[in-house]
Amino acid sequence: MQQKYIYRNAAETIQIEAWVPDVVRIRASVNSFIADTDWALLAQQQADVTQTHQAHGDVIQCGMLEVCIDAGKRLAFSNNSKGTRLLEEYQFPGVDASSARRYRPVGGNLYESSICFKAQPDERCYGLGQHQHGLLDQKGCVIELRQRCMEVTIPFLVSNKGYALLWNNPGTGRVELAANHTRWIADGTRQFDFVVIAYTDYFDCMRKYADITGHTPLLPEWAAGLWQSKLRYSTQQEMLEVAHEYHRRGLPLSVLVCDYFHWPHMGDFRFDEQQWPDPQAMARELESLGAKTMVSTWPAFNRNSIHFDELRSNGYLLQADNGSNAFMEFIDPDNEGMQHFYYYDPSQPEARAFVWDKVRQGYYTNGIKLFWLDGCEPAIDPYQQENARYAVGSGKEVACMYPMFNAQTFHDGLKAEGEGDVVLLSRSAWAGIQRYGVVLWSGDILSNWEALQIQVRAGLNTAMSGIPWWTTDIGGFAGGDIDDPDFQELIVRWFEYGCFCPIFRLHGCRKSDASSTEVYKSGAANEVWSFGTQAYEILASCIHLRERIKPYIMQQMQRAHELGTPPMRPLFFDFPGDEKSYVVDDAFMFGPDLLVAPVVQPQTQERNVYLPEGADWKNAWTDETFEGGASIPVEAPLEQIPLFLRANTILPITP
Repeated sequence: MQQKYIYRNAAETIQIEAWVPDVVRIRASVNSFIADTDWALLAQQQADVTQTHQAHGDVIQCGMLEVCIDAGKRLAFSNNSKGTRLLEEYQFPGVDASSARRYRPVGGNLYESSICFKAQPDERCYGLGQHQHGLLDQKGCVIELRQRCMEVTIPFLVSNKGYALLWNNPGTGRVELAANHTRWIADGTRQFDFVVIAYTDYFDCMRKYADITGHTPLLPEWAAGLWQSKLRYSTQQEMLEVAHEYHRRGLPLSVLVCDYFHWPHMGDFRFDEQQWPDPQAMARELESLGAKTMVSTWPAFNRNSIHFDELRSNGYLLQADNGSNAFMEFIDPDNEGMQHFYYYDPSQPEARAFVWDKVRQGYYTNGIKLFWLDGCEPAIDPYQQENARYAVGSGKEVACMYPMFNAQTFHDGLKAEGEGDVVLLSRSAWAGIQRYGVVLWSGDILSNWEALQIQVRAGLNTAMSGIPWWTTDIGGFAGGDIDDPDFQELIVRWFEYGCFCPIFRLHGCRKSDASSTEVYKSGAANEVWSFGTQAYEILASCIHLRERIKPYIMQQMQRAHELGTPPMRPLFFDFPGDEKSYVVDDAFMFGPDLLVAPVVQPQTQERNVYLPEGADWKNAWTDETFEGGASIPVEAPLEQIPLFLRANTILPITP
């Protein structure tokens, strides 16, 4: 059965393919051929598809998704089961009207390309990765398609109008979600490449997205507990003392993280023998205490690294179109001040294999199987990612895929060693990275209330971007005086929120009395007992609460694995017929039965909570029941995050 249809429009070639049922892929180019690169996509599947010739143009039908290409080669997408128009190209009006698709040469066979779609009234736009603009609905925004610390590009847009669009172009660019049109722009690409999905509800949308880009693995149960981290543990002995203190206090600990500068030089992929004399014994001892060991790795290399010369001679380093190949200036433990660092090119399979081999020798053979992929945007300074040249193309064309290629290095290496579970913590991501077992976290955010408020919305859009595993630095990364009552209040509220994030992780660089350089290398304490007696009692109770609901969490992780359903999601995900649920951006569903309403304002003992229409709700702390469809005031003392259960649900929220 034919699944590919090709049309000519002067010098332009347009290729329409049924990718899976209800999903169509569009590629268009003014080059002499359509490039056969799948980028985020998995292999095409068989889908029932028909083509008919009608008066207004050709109609290609793939399940409930209908694509019309008219005589002027403009595209329109409809849901034939509902008879609704989902999306259509917008041609600018006037005597000098131009096509909805534009190509401007930028060198070689690359074009700055844009495609314009008609704006729809009352449209809401979700997904598009993780951003710090503080919005849930992104209609009206211009979103940069470029990886930065805290700004993660996943070019998957979910519209409330019954369609989703994956911009399958991994280069830099932007998307304009304007009132008069929606426009996608690639800074440099050989061709347009995008996918349109017609869906029945948000569950159906996320399942189809997972089907075409990859399902997340099943989260291992141990990973659903607390992850303890700080910037930074300086010695093996310090790591062990922290784990033993958790054990002595009877607090379950899942992961203990060894942050950067545990190495002699950036890119050595091994421990400094003076401070970490026996990492294999350390990993065994931590395992006996119930905690896995995770280590930080960067894709960057100091010239003094033991692997640098071999990387360079083999051609495995990222190149620059202009200037030096040293893309970042940073410090390292050798105390030689600021130094220049080089990145490897993970788009090369040989480079990925080389890096994994060094990671295997330095870490894996010492019992380390969990890796924190830091600085993997990559952290180019300045962020001119289009200046980098990869084996697979210009940075203009492919730069946004760096974190995904880097994650593949570790995923494929661990799988080759026979590991069943792969869990990677990554500071950046791109479409499809979830299939490599990646936990995305929101980067080096500030330690303040505004950052906490922003993370709630950032996490929900991450969920709508097809990333089920997500977390933040509880308490924020940069700052926070552990003796300050104001910060102690913030970290309690953030910890309560973190208890209901997919991954429950405490991290940060806390203020100390040391010099600024030393603070950057090793901040103050950041364990749950570090913030005073009152805070400790509340944080400890949250850890035990997380353990009590772990069976429910694992049910949601099973659904994420099988169906692509994010555990943490906006209220409208489960209640799409309730218009009021779409404007709630400070509460969320954690699975189908638990509504979480974190406190994100200081000195707050009460907040309003909207209970969606279509269910009756029970206050998880008091058992008081309420009818859905109303906003109610709820008491929120410092030790209590507002939680509501569907009325017939039983979860062990209280001890």
